[in-house]
Amino acid sequence: MAKGEGAESGSAAGLLPTGILQAGERPVQVKKESKKKNQLSICNKLCYAVGGTPYQVTGCALGFFLQIYLLDVAQVDPFSASIILFVGRAWDAITDPLVGFCISKSPWTRLGRLMPWIIFSTPLAIIAYFLIWFVPDFQQGQTLWYLLFYCLFETLVTCFHVPYSALTMFISTEQSERDSATAYRMTVEVLGTVLGTAIQGQIVGQAHTPCVQDANASTVALEGVNRTQSATSLRETQNAYLLAAGVIASIYVICAVILTLGVREQREPYETQQAKPMPFFRGLRLVMSHGPYIKLIAGFLFTSLAFMLVEGNFALFCTYTLGFRNEFQNLLLAIMSAVPFLILVALMESNLIVTYVVAVAAGISVAAAFLLPWSMLPDVIDDFHLKQPHIHGTEPIFFSFYVFFTKFASGVSLGISTLSLDFTGYQTRGCSQPARVKFTLKMLVTMAPIVLILVGLLLFKLYPIDEEKRRQNKKALQALREEASSLGCSDTDSTELARIL
Repeated sequence: MAKGEGAESGSAAGLLPTGILQAGERPVQVKKESKKKNQLSICNKLCYAVGGTPYQVTGCALGFFLQIYLLDVAQVDPFSASIILFVGRAWDAITDPLVGFCISKSPWTRLGRLMPWIIFSTPLAIIAYFLIWFVPDFQQGQTLWYLLFYCLFETLVTCFHVPYSALTMFISTEQSERDSATAYRMTVEVLGTVLGTAIQGQIVGQAHTPCVQDANASTVALEGVNRTQSATSLRETQNAYLLAAGVIASIYVICAVILTLGVREQREPYETQQAKPMPFFRGLRLVMSHGPYIKLIAGFLFTSLAFMLVEGNFALFCTYTLGFRNEFQNLLLAIMSAVPFLILVALMESNLIVTYVVAVAAGISVAAAFLLPWSMLPDVIDDFHLKQPHIHGTEPIFFSFYVFFTKFASGVSLGISTLSLDFTGYQTRGCSQPARVKFTLKMLVTMAPIVLILVGLLLFKLYPIDEEKRRQNKKALQALREEASSLGCSDTDSTELARIL
């Protein structure tokens, strides 16, 4: 330590006591063997990346289409639909720390600690997902039906996604391999959002529900439209949603199988020699007091809220503000909302071609603002491990609360949108809306997200782990893993090694 921070340019193993190093004088050979052992093949990385597809595909389908489905296909009244959406997302947020708690208490098995959650939640999750898009024959109890299966699916997909997210820390002990696998994952997840949007949108996008020409039409008039609607046409629309659900459920299963067969969960060498796992609530206090984690969560919360606002209101924005009622499903294939797109759409006149061009041009920015924070989380966890070397088993806590704040943002955006539209006089199933509603939608999809993204970027500016700090952490952790793996340290030696690093 006398050499100062510049000492990281030397061997991190040089910081270790001579006695520990003398236990085996083969650091170069062990380093090569350890690195080779922990290298991931391209096939392994692709299998890991594919595991992120189910969450993205189902999330996009539910985020963009569930509200329209409940109102126009399942014929649920708007108040009940609001209850289903709000309670479902609120419950979804609560399940993340609960699942994280359960995972932190899970023992290691032959398949690992995380993989069993992914394997056993998958079949139940696809059944619940399919039943969300099924219209029961009975009218009484429809609200309870959709609320039950929506909450059940969100619970089960959380049992899949939280351990999958934490799996980043256990696919390899090499930081470079983790970074590479994360890059593969981000790429596949972006493709997953497009895939989910394409499948759901193109299969059900041609289904049109009649609207009321008079925005001030009474409830009786609305009921008359429903009564005169062709039963055959409605059944075809319902079948289209079921077909889309079946395709997406099949993708969910295929991706889960590929992940399970292609990825092997690895345990940290030094973790096997530690004492019993840290109690959950003590670990939670330590995690939530870690400065870099709080700053990363704060920035991610604001950017997530921005994108959730756009996602929840995009259909209404296209239909009523831009006037592209029949182009909604096609625009979804082009748009990945971001600041440049939002600014231009806010200022320009309604123009379909310009909207497509700008949406495609701005598409890549969603990865920087929404997916890149996920690649920063492993760096935060590594920094935590160096500052708390005796604590292990906290990875599910880190990832579960990270997901929790994303879903919390979704619930907040849903509440803000619903209250704003109700206050400005939104007319259910109207062919047009009052000017105040159009203006509100424009603000919800453009100016509000812009402000939230800018606040999030300012918070990301305060993020303390830069590239130099990241390299230092990487070298120190690598030394810890190599020495613990190669020297067969006793409990005393392992504790001393962790304390020094």
